[in-house]
Amino acid sequence: MKNIVVLVSGGGTNLQVLIDAQKSGVIKNGKIVCVISSNPNAYALERARKNNIKTRTLVRKDYPDSVEYSKDILKAIQEEKADLVVYAGFMTIIDELVVKAMPNKMINIHPSLIPSFCGKGYYGLHVHEEVLKRGVKVTGATAHFVNEVCDGGPIIIQKAVEVQNGDTPEILQKRVMEQAEWKILPKAVSLFCEDKIIVKDNKTEILD
Repeated sequence: MKNIVVLVSGGGTNLQVLIDAQKSGVIKNGKIVCVISSNPNAYALERARKNNIKTRTLVRKDYPDSVEYSKDILKAIQEEKADLVVYAGFMTIIDELVVKAMPNKMINIHPSLIPSFCGKGYYGLHVHEEVLKRGVKVTGATAHFVNEVCDGGPIIIQKAVEVQNGDTPEILQKRVMEQAEWKILPKAVSLFCEDKIIVKDNKTEILD
């Protein structure tokens, strides 16, 4: 059974999806052992407590710089004996020292089909605003490993979502979450926990 640590900053809808997936058996051979928040008031912490999951809070402004902050994040991850770290709406930038200590052991969900609409500045509603501005007909979500390059890690799963007439960024964001993000994130986590992902040359092969 692999230990999963989830990093959060806000409401924790992605965390709830993972908790529900764990309860229903979608996530195999993995268990959420700790939720670490960068925000002491994040509702995600309440979601964790309601499900008897350990919580920890590390606030960025309590540290002089991102390196010192990242050292404590890494220390917490290691203390929880994490096999996998999942970004679930974690909005605080951490230093690459964490990624280097956990190569291909950190998963993020991005609300577009990487390599489109990704990288620095592409987060939250900004992604969907740019999608609509460009006029593409298909968008989606990508579950990927985290590396030193923003949204540049090996892609695990992608799922497409149609852009519809009359979409606003908010409407599109909701559809991408419901139809793509919330489906592929638990699946990617389970594939990792079942040892079904092989990474080679920044690409993944998914085993049957």
